[in-house]
Amino acid sequence: QVQLVESGGGLVQAGGSLRLSCVASGRTISSYAMGWFRQAPGKEREFVAGLSWSGSSTYSADSVKGRFTISRDNAKNTVYLQMNSLKPEDTAVYYCAASRSFSGIGRPLQRAYEYDYWGQGTQVTVSS
Repeated sequence: QVQLVESGGGLVQAGGSLRLSCVASGRTISSYAMGWFRQAPGKEREFVAGLSWSGSSTYSADSVKGRFTISRDNAKNTVYLQMNSLKPEDTAVYYCAASRSFSGIGRPLQRAYEYDYWGQGTQVTVSS
């Protein structure tokens, strides 16, 4: 079992930055594909960014491309989401996810069903 705990969310003004962290415990995640998703009130959970197990490949949703960056530090068993130039429409609960089942594909995973473990989420609110 892998437990994921997100942190770093909060209230920020439009144009500001936040860095979310996702600390894993229970197992080392160096062989896991990792991802970030978000869910705004009244909307479905959506993919934000993904990272292959090797860390060599990343992919981001068009809505955040060029503003958000996903990265990992295997020594700390942690995944990050650096969010810059935040917009009010980025307001959501952000979830970290880990995949062992599909990590062998070798590319970032974009679909929620491809992930085996999820964190509890951290709230990000961007004011205009």
